[in-house]
Amino acid sequence: MSDGVLVLGASEVQQALAGREAAVLDAVREAYRLHAQRMTVVPQSSFVPLPGDDGRRIIALPAYVGGPVGRAGIKWIASFPGNLQHGLERASAVIVLNSMTTGYAEVIMEASRISAARTAASAAVAAVALRPGEAWREIGLVGCGVINFHVLRYLLGAGVALEHVVLHDLDAQRAERFTADCERELAPLRVSVAADIDTLLSRQSLVSLATTATQPHIESLDGCPAGALVLHLSLRDIAAQAIAGVDNVVDDVEHVCRANTSLHRAATLLGHHDFIRTSLGEVLLGEAPARVDTTSVTVFSPFGLGALDIVVAGLVSDGATAARAGTRIHGFSPE
Repeated sequence: MSDGVLVLGASEVQQALAGREAAVLDAVREAYRLHAQRMTVVPQSSFVPLPGDDGRRIIALPAYVGGPVGRAGIKWIASFPGNLQHGLERASAVIVLNSMTTGYAEVIMEASRISAARTAASAAVAAVALRPGEAWREIGLVGCGVINFHVLRYLLGAGVALEHVVLHDLDAQRAERFTADCERELAPLRVSVAADIDTLLSRQSLVSLATTATQPHIESLDGCPAGALVLHLSLRDIAAQAIAGVDNVVDDVEHVCRANTSLHRAATLLGHHDFIRTSLGEVLLGEAPARVDTTSVTVFSPFGLGALDIVVAGLVSDGATAARAGTRIHGFSPE
């Protein structure tokens, strides 16, 4: 008999993640290695676009992670950009983890925080792996939302000694709120606002793009400092020609070259995806170099593998179970 499904709400998930940046970073790093070793099953994400042209969509990300993890499940995440105009978060999500013995659902949890944590952790893992030993003191952030705030938190957790953050957002009020959040929660980080995105890109050697853009708005990366690293988390910010001319690292080539990402556009334009040098997992395994030289601009574009959600959800589930958090609900199994 099943002992019921463990249901974890947002506050319980947040509590299970609190102060565990190092554990999340390790889990994400391990998931990338396992994926590169073909020890995961990560089907293509299923997109459900909704009527209208406002960018609303719901996405299903199923995954299995083998090796020492041994977990399977699915994330169901909705992205409604219009929420921001009403003071709501853009993304909401749930994750279901299944028993590897019976297949029954074991855990159902609120997952927007997990999604943000795994995305930010992937950016931090990439930054450290692709620029080993780099002594960054500044970062430029394009997009003042939840993801980039978590990027700061996870970069600091990964040992990046940031002192100054330069922001750019189309909404000045969002930039002001982001600044206040940084001053309150991430002191003594200093925060300033760039006059425009070109100025930010020209002065920062580490940049994170986390916007709601559905069309490219960065036509060139030629003005970036030599050897700059761009964490292209929102995937659709950079024009195809610009992407084709840089050192590209991704999480998975087949996944990222779809859904109208900048890399999809570039592959369509060129008729191939040879402009993608390698995956982050291959770099972590030592199968590919961290960088091609000291002057090329590197762009890391993670499509967001469901495997990352599953490993982080596993951490949350284990922590909540140990703390006896959450609610057990019966009636979800077929007995």
